Amino acid sequence: MTVAPVKTDMTFLQVAEVWALEGDRLVLYSGNYGERTELKAAASRESFAFGEGLPGKAWAEARPIVINDIETSAYFKRKEAARDAGITSAVAVPIFAGDVLKAVLVVMCGDDQDHVGAIEVWREQNNMMLLDDGAYGAAKDFEAVSRKTRIPRGQGLPGWVAATMTPVLMRDLGSGRFVRADAACKAGLTTGLGLPVPTPNGETYVLTLLSSLGTPIARRFEIWDARAAVVGAKNEAILIDGFCAHAGRLWPDQGEEPRRASAWSGLIGRVLGSGIPLVQSGTPAITAGYDSMVALPVYRGQDVAHIVAWYC
Repeated sequence: MTVAPVKTDMTFLQVAEVWALEGDRLVLYSGNYGERTELKAAASRESFAFGEGLPGKAWAEARPIVINDIETSAYFKRKEAARDAGITSAVAVPIFAGDVLKAVLVVMCGDDQDHVGAIEVWREQNNMMLLDDGAYGAAKDFEAVSRKTRIPRGQGLPGWVAATMTPVLMRDLGSGRFVRADAACKAGLTTGLGLPVPTPNGETYVLTLLSSLGTPIARRFEIWDARAAVVGAKNEAILIDGFCAHAGRLWPDQGEEPRRASAWSGLIGRVLGSGIPLVQSGTPAITAGYDSMVALPVYRGQDVAHIVAWYC
C-alpha cells in the first residue's frame, strides 16, 4: 500500500536555489521560493562573478559559507527581498568535480521561535571535527553546545562522514552514536543527514542537516550510490538508504532488486547525467508526491559517487 506524504505547514529550509556556471558567471539554474515572489524575482535578475555575492564567495573560497545574519553581511546582495520574505540566514555549498566548479547550492532559512533545526558546516583539523559555522533558528541552546563541541574523526555524524567520505543518514539523534544526543533531544531534533563537501585544496568539510518534527529539514531523505564498482554499471545509481516517517521503507529487502536510476531519466537521473544539483518544485506528480525536492551530487574526484535528495 502506498502511503501519501504527510505535510506540515513549515519546513526549516525555506528557500533552495542552484547557481550554475554560464561563461564566467554564475546564473540561476533552478530554485524553489514558495510564495516568496519578490525574492524569486530578485534571483532571476542576478548573476555572480568570481568572489561576488554569496554564491561567488563560495566559488572563490572553494568551501561552504554560512551567513548567520543577512542584514549585516557585507556581500549578500538581495537583502531587501530576503528581509521582506522573513529570511535571515543562508548557506552556500560549492560543488566541485576535482578542481572544476559545477554549481553552488544556496539554502536559506528564518530565525524565529517557530523554526527549530540546524544546517551546519564542519571542518577537519588535526583529526578533529570543529564547527565552522551553522544556522539553528530557535535552537539556541543546541547552537551553544555545538559551538563548544569537538568531535573526533570517525565519531558522531560529522566525524563518521569525514572518515568514510560518504553521505550518512542518522534516524535517531537521541542515540549514543550522535555526540550531542542530550542537547538534540532537548531541542527536539530527531533526524540527521551528513554529507562530505570535497574541495580542490583537499580540505575536509562536512555539511549536516538536522531535522525536527515540527519544522523538518525535509519530509523524506534518500541516498543514492553512483559508484560503478557498487552499481555494476556507469551512469547508473541505486537507492541505498532513505527515511520517511510516513511512507514505509524506501528501499527493497535483501534479495529484491534495488531501485535504480539511469543518467538523464527522471530527476535523480538528471542530476547523475549533468553532475549539477537540482531544485524541483510545483510538480508533485514528478517529485514522488511532494511539493519540492533538492538533489545534490557528491563527487569523488571528477566522478559523481553519490546523490543525496530530500523532499518537502
